[in-house]
Amino acid sequence: MKQIIIVEDDLILSLLLEKQVQRMGFHVAAKVNSGEESIEKIREHNPDLVLMDIKLVGRMDGVEAIMRARNFTNVPVLYLTGNSDENTRKRAHATDPVAYMVKPVDMALLMKTIREILEN
Repeated sequence: MKQIIIVEDDLILSLLLEKQVQRMGFHVAAKVNSGEESIEKIREHNPDLVLMDIKLVGRMDGVEAIMRARNFTNVPVLYLTGNSDENTRKRAHATDPVAYMVKPVDMALLMKTIREILEN
């Protein structure tokens, strides 16, 4: 079963994403709200996909967390963020994500994108 890690500091959105991912038949290996925790969980679970917010709890944002995780994994990353400024996009692009979606995200499009990523 394909495993996904959800990194999101908004509890409601995190729960919604978890339910949608489970309905699609995928396993949520972990849900965390900080960059530091995300690195630990990515290392621990070696997921098939990371759904990554950029603004997180703690000192490390999602882009920095993925930059650090790139030292040990090439896991596909789908950024889900409210940050659409050019600087944030450039930083995120440097981590080679499979997608970058700006909130509020169309849930049907998000689920279609997740399925395409995991089935290819």
